[in-house]
Amino acid sequence: MRKIFFILLLMTLSGIVFAGVGLFQNKAQANSSSFETVVAKKKNVSSSILATGTVKPIIGAEVKVGARISGKVEHLYANIGDKVEKGQVIAEIEKKDLEAQVAQAESNLKAAQAGVNISKAALWPALSTEAGYDALDNRYPTRDQNTFAAVKVAMPLFSGEDIYKKRQSKDLKEAAKAALEYSKVQLSYATLQAPISGVIASVATQEGETVAAGLNAPTFVTIIDLSKLQVDAFVDETDIGRVMAGQKALFTVDTFPDKEFEGVVSAIYPKAIIQENVVNYDVVISITSPFDGLLRPDMTTSVTIYQGEKKGALVIPRSAVTKEGDEKFVFVKDASGSFEKRKVKTGIQNGKDIEITSGLQEGDVVGIKRD
Repeated sequence: MRKIFFILLLMTLSGIVFAGVGLFQNKAQANSSSFETVVAKKKNVSSSILATGTVKPIIGAEVKVGARISGKVEHLYANIGDKVEKGQVIAEIEKKDLEAQVAQAESNLKAAQAGVNISKAALWPALSTEAGYDALDNRYPTRDQNTFAAVKVAMPLFSGEDIYKKRQSKDLKEAAKAALEYSKVQLSYATLQAPISGVIASVATQEGETVAAGLNAPTFVTIIDLSKLQVDAFVDETDIGRVMAGQKALFTVDTFPDKEFEGVVSAIYPKAIIQENVVNYDVVISITSPFDGLLRPDMTTSVTIYQGEKKGALVIPRSAVTKEGDEKFVFVKDASGSFEKRKVKTGIQNGKDIEITSGLQEGDVVGIKRD
């Protein structure tokens, strides 16, 4: 028994010595590291998220204008950078054949109308002209009671063939009228008009080229309305849970680094954008401050999205907090000048500061490890 007791005692003492050596080594390692020091202090801090983004036209502000018919481009009235108004003619495709089709359809309609008149005259000239009888709709004239009575007497004398021809001629007239409308629509496709007001961003064809319209209409020009822009900010998956529609946002562009533009979160895309194994979400920022002549599509932006503000919060730089598993720590300078590792809890944070809710007091000196 005494031998077993001494063995257990020896094992216990060895464990204590080993733990002490480990703690000494950890503290020695912490003390031997080079630190930059900051003081924990209270101030008003806004919780915010930093993101990069891109200026983009809003939906409907960028339109590709294409041709719905095939043919040679006779005239092109647009060039890159030109301003255009909605309805302005920007191109014309050869249309002599289409104009001929319209003229032919108009002649067919006139012939069909003549056929209707002939069938009316053959059916009953007097009633068709004076009483206005319409055999197709079986309507009796009502303008004159004597004529009305005469029609009622004469109706049994009309043959079925005469009435059929009358209805057939009227149907032919309607078909000719529809063909004329169709040919006019086809002719209208030869003249390309600007669907929106904006600036010509690109031109994809030239005068004299022949375009072939298929399932995808060939693009002539691209028009962008520069007064309708937004910012697509790419927010990391770790921060997207704190972003909501209606939150205020500020952003800058590289061209004007000293000018801040205001905006508001208007939408969050549900599907992630994954690039090089980094998961981001597209957050749409509607621009609320004036930007005419300053912003252009595809400009790179630096975006700050604000969640709220807390007054009198105890804060330190975010870089001073280290994370191990689910716990967070800081290195605090003691009276001897050494740094000890201390567990803390955090609150709101912005781009550079983070709130400490427990583990530190105002005036504590915190160390930031040098790279």
